Amino acid sequence: MKYVDTWDLDTIFPGGTKSEELQAKLKTVEEDIEGLGKLLKDWDTNSVDAFKAILQNQEKIGKGLGQSRTFVQMWHDAYMNDENANVVMGQIMNLYSEVQKLSNTFTKKLVAISDEDWKTLLEDNDLQEVSFSLNEIRNDGKRLLSEEEEKLIAELNKDGLSAWSNLYDTTVSIMTIPFTDKEGTTTELSVGQAMNRMYADPDPEVRKQLFENWEAAWTKFGPIFADTINHLDGYRITLQKSHDYKNHLEEPLEYNRMSEETLNAMWSAVSNNKQPFLDFLGQKAKLLGMEKLGWQDVDAPIAIGNTEPTRFTYDEASDFVIENFASFGEKLAGFSKHALENRWVEAEDRPNKRPGGYCTSLPEFGESRIFMTFTGSPSDTSTLAHELGHAFHSHVMKDLPTLNRRYAMNVAETASTFAETIIGNATVTNAKTNEEKIALLNSKLENATAMFMNIHARFLFENAFYEERAKGIVSEKRLNELMVEAQKEAYVDSLDSYHPHFWCSKLHFFIDSVPFYNFPYTFGFLFSLGIYAEYLKKPEGFEDKYIALLQDTGSMKVEDLAQKHLGVDITKEDFWSAGIQLMVKDTEEFIRLTNEFVQ
Repeated sequence: MKYVDTWDLDTIFPGGTKSEELQAKLKTVEEDIEGLGKLLKDWDTNSVDAFKAILQNQEKIGKGLGQSRTFVQMWHDAYMNDENANVVMGQIMNLYSEVQKLSNTFTKKLVAISDEDWKTLLEDNDLQEVSFSLNEIRNDGKRLLSEEEEKLIAELNKDGLSAWSNLYDTTVSIMTIPFTDKEGTTTELSVGQAMNRMYADPDPEVRKQLFENWEAAWTKFGPIFADTINHLDGYRITLQKSHDYKNHLEEPLEYNRMSEETLNAMWSAVSNNKQPFLDFLGQKAKLLGMEKLGWQDVDAPIAIGNTEPTRFTYDEASDFVIENFASFGEKLAGFSKHALENRWVEAEDRPNKRPGGYCTSLPEFGESRIFMTFTGSPSDTSTLAHELGHAFHSHVMKDLPTLNRRYAMNVAETASTFAETIIGNATVTNAKTNEEKIALLNSKLENATAMFMNIHARFLFENAFYEERAKGIVSEKRLNELMVEAQKEAYVDSLDSYHPHFWCSKLHFFIDSVPFYNFPYTFGFLFSLGIYAEYLKKPEGFEDKYIALLQDTGSMKVEDLAQKHLGVDITKEDFWSAGIQLMVKDTEEFIRLTNEFVQ
């Protein structure tokens, strides 16, 4: 192979999760945390030098803990039978808890500084450069309770938010989904295996059987998951109330640095532009010989005639990505080539790996690492491009001050989706036949329908659930009702069947870090399309403009970011509708090409 498809983890900490170097790193971090505690205790808040020393210590601790946590997570995901990974992760999370306590102390001290003295501190050139983040931390700090109360919350979170989230992960890890083949042999599939086959198998009977068994499995464990989501989000609602959030959306909106006006404009544009995508789903149903698609059919592959689907080796996919990135800009292509050549990507298709894909950072190296499983499909090639887009985003920000590199999820999805758009368009353009082009357009439009319908349903459900949970426990039966109501609204009741227990089969509802792990995906998707539309208007020299935008993602609100770099007002529906229109062209092309194959 030209590109090795496995990580070289020994270059981080040799010896896996039992690495002596890893334990030495954690010991150093522990000592640094003690040192930071002493600095904070003795801090003269009028001293610029003392302020900078604290920031430097926070950065060192953050990098050391981040490097260690990333390594252990990478090792666990690549080798899921290593039980020691959870033990070491427990060590790391205890250290994070100590850091959180000191972070709260630091923030409380910032809040106590008078506005006049604060203004004087920020006149220092180094502090002025990171003033957006410092002001953000100080403003957020005004919500904090007393120092002792925040310490207690940090302790309780380990057995509260984090514990409920971990319970979900543990329960899902022991679940299996039965599947009986045509010979009558029944196999117990993991949740990941069943999900992949349920949505991707070309046989509608296989998809139907798996979906029925899938829904039955989640129904069996439904009472446990109902308890889990009620207590996880009930805990979060209590925290939000105690920190003076007006409603359940205020926290995720603040985290994503966007206004509710922007969120409403985006969803309004999506709701008002669904017809072309409903037409796509209707045409797909005809191609599959159905009156309406069932839930399990929405992402089904389409094969017309005897056309074999495009397949790539890992080397071919890597070269394809690099070549087409080069059509956009040499910096993106050069960076991606470097990452692939230096084993930043774990892509081998083998047992004992967790499902899914992600990009993560090694802050002490100033590098990223990518996790995925490459099976040769065009969608795997898109995933590779998507994750390289994430890595490029981090790369162009690596020389900025640490505080200016903290970008939120919504803009994080922008760079990845932009990179994926480049490759998605290239695969369609390079299709050798109309039949192949149809299959590739189907893949692109599946992504669009996910953003405009599936994720819209997740948002509608979570919003409705939080409103009812604030009044008391929500039963499993009611959770199912809320889920189906959201799906019917998001898909404009265009499907033949729905997924009542989707709320418990989708892990995003059980993540303990940030609520509403949904709308940022649609934001990133549409925001990237808006950027791509600008690129198509004037491609010459656009890469540098694109990099400048990415470099500002950690130090601006998204409304200001869009105004500065694109000259647009994203609180208005027009911007979002313009991005949707780029995908509408694909629906029109898909329907035009497939008309001859439907009755």
